[in-house]
Formats: sequence, C-alpha cells, structure tokens
Amino acid sequence: MAHGICRTVLILFVLLYLGAVFLLLVGTFGWFGQERDPLSGVFLLPLGLPWNQFTGGLPESLLPWAAIVAPLLNIALLSALCGRMKRGRA
Repeated sequence: MAHGICRTVLILFVLLYLGAVFLLLVGTFGWFGQERDPLSGVFLLPLGLPWNQFTGGLPESLLPWAAIVAPLLNIALLSALCGRMKRGRA
C-alpha cells in the first residue's frame, strides 16, 4: 500500500513539473497569444527546493536552466525511493 501512495505522489509531482515547464515556455515565448512574462518560471521554484537554493554562484545565463533541472533531482529521488519501497515489499 505504501508503494502505491509513493507512486501516486511521484506521478502527481511529475504532472506538476510538466505543467510548470509548460507555463514557463508559454510565458517565455508568448505562445497562444500570451504576453511574455519574466515570472513565468516561478512555479518551478517550489518544485526544485532545496536544490535551487544552491544556484547562487551560477552565471545569470544558467539560472533558468538550473530552475528547470532542480525539480528533476527531486523526481529522481522520489523514483528511487518508490523503487526501494517496492523491492522492500517483494
């Protein structure tokens, strides 16, 4: 049962991440007639915690990429945790 909950949380996190990246792209490139918005990536920040707190020393040009990659670290950790829970039950 715990593995099912973990899997559900992982899927929900991935969906939130994909939605946040989509909003970033829409706001950055002005898709669908939307105005360009410099704050369109704000939804990625909470998904990337705590890893995006370590990006202070990066050059300005790499900060958007760091905001996109940081949540992927959390997705990888959740995936590993769910896999470990599944192996522990088997």
